[in-house]
Amino acid sequence: MAMQASITHWTTLVVLVCASLIHAHSVITYPGYRGNNLHTNGTVAETNGLGVAYDPKNGSYIFPYGMEWIYPCGGMPTSTNRTKWPIRGGALAVQPGWFPGHATALIYVNLGFGETPENMSHPVVPPFLITGPSNNPYPGTFCLPQVPLPANISVNVGDKATIQVVETAKHGAGLYNCVDIIFAEVDDPEIEEVTRDNCFNSSDISFQYMYTTAPIGSGAAMLKPPQNTLLALAPILIAVAFGALM
Repeated sequence: MAMQASITHWTTLVVLVCASLIHAHSVITYPGYRGNNLHTNGTVAETNGLGVAYDPKNGSYIFPYGMEWIYPCGGMPTSTNRTKWPIRGGALAVQPGWFPGHATALIYVNLGFGETPENMSHPVVPPFLITGPSNNPYPGTFCLPQVPLPANISVNVGDKATIQVVETAKHGAGLYNCVDIIFAEVDDPEIEEVTRDNCFNSSDISFQYMYTTAPIGSGAAMLKPPQNTLLALAPILIAVAFGALM
């Protein structure tokens, strides 16, 4: 418990410092992420309204809105140092970000296959809504202890892929983060062990249902989740149970 409190306190300090330097961010804390893209520079006028542009004076790119708004991986290129991840799927932990106007956020988790995926078009969990404690910046982490592979997709040991996490703000824009992985046997000793220190659910972040429904008339009955909702939301329900046991 003392270690957990220490980690939480340290994380809070880091968050407060980062919040003063940038507009928004999310970080994949397990199994890792491509690199530090908590970076904002330049002006919208300099990019002529684009999210990114090359500045020939400095010989570098500028991101007036912030790197993390750039699809598909927040402005970060493919990493040459890949993280091993279980061939049957594994854990994923995310700090969803702290910035004003973000009391709620939609989360998407996708996979792209290959060394440099052409797209991230393989969802691995249904999109879900998280709710934070306020509309102000706040710390916190959520953990999905068992993220499966997409349906009808099989991989081999040594295959490469990229996990993409998308967080959509209340105004609809998306923050992007990725981790490049290489599939390994479940018992590979180089896969980092999942513990309550690196994959946990903060008590001030909750999960909410998302589902579609037919048009509603004035005499419509109370909304109910569609059939198979529990099956589709299995990773989320596991995450909630995982957090309750900690």
